[in-house]
Amino acid sequence: MDAASFVRQLVSENDEILRRLAPAEALKAESGGDLRPKNLLRIALKNEIEASEIAALWMPTAAGAPLKLALARQAGDEARHYRLIEERLRALGDDPASFDPLASGMSPMYRFLASLTIDVERVAAGQFTREAIALARNTQFIELCESQGDDETARLYRDVIQPDERFHHELGVKFLEMLATSDETQTLARGARAKTIELAEELQTLAFKRGGVHHAPGC
Repeated sequence: MDAASFVRQLVSENDEILRRLAPAEALKAESGGDLRPKNLLRIALKNEIEASEIAALWMPTAAGAPLKLALARQAGDEARHYRLIEERLRALGDDPASFDPLASGMSPMYRFLASLTIDVERVAAGQFTREAIALARNTQFIELCESQGDDETARLYRDVIQPDERFHHELGVKFLEMLATSDETQTLARGARAKTIELAEELQTLAFKRGGVHHAPGC
C-alpha cells in the first residue's frame, strides 16, 4: 500500500476507535468523582509536561532537520500549555506550587513512548495517535467546562491549546506519509499506534475506577 493510502486508512480507523474512547456520556458525573475543571486541570499539567519531555527526548536522535524542528516546536508548545494551565489554575483559586504533577512518577504512556527508538514508530504513536487522542479529549473537556459555566477555561482550550494540538497531529500525518513507505515501516507504525490506543484505554479505565474521572484534557 502506498504511504498516503496507508495513512488515510489509519486516520479512518482512529476516528472509529476515538468515538469509543471519548464518548459523550463520559462527561457526566456518573460517579462520585471530582469533575470540576480545576481538578482536571491539575491532571492536565502532568499530561503537558510529559508531552513536552517526550518531544525533547526524541529530538536529538530524530533523522533530519524537518523532524527535529517539528519536535522542538512541539516541546515548546506543550511547555507553554503547562504555563497557561498554571495561570488558569491560579485564577480559579488553586496554587500550582502546592502539588507536584509528577509525584506519582511518569505514566505508562510516557514510559512506552520513551522506549521507542525508530522515527516511524515515534511519529505513529506520538504526533499521529497521541495527539489525535488529545484532540478528542480536549473537545470533551471544552464541552464540560461550558456546561459548568467555566467559559474562560473553555476558551483557553478552544482558542489556544486545541489549535496547537491539531497542528501537532497534522505534523504526524505529514511525517507518517514520509516515513511509512514500505511493508516493514507500515507494520511498525501500525503496531506503535495500536499500543498507544491500548494504553490510552487502560489509563481511561484506571482513572475512572480510582476517582470517577473521565477524560481529563490531554492524554
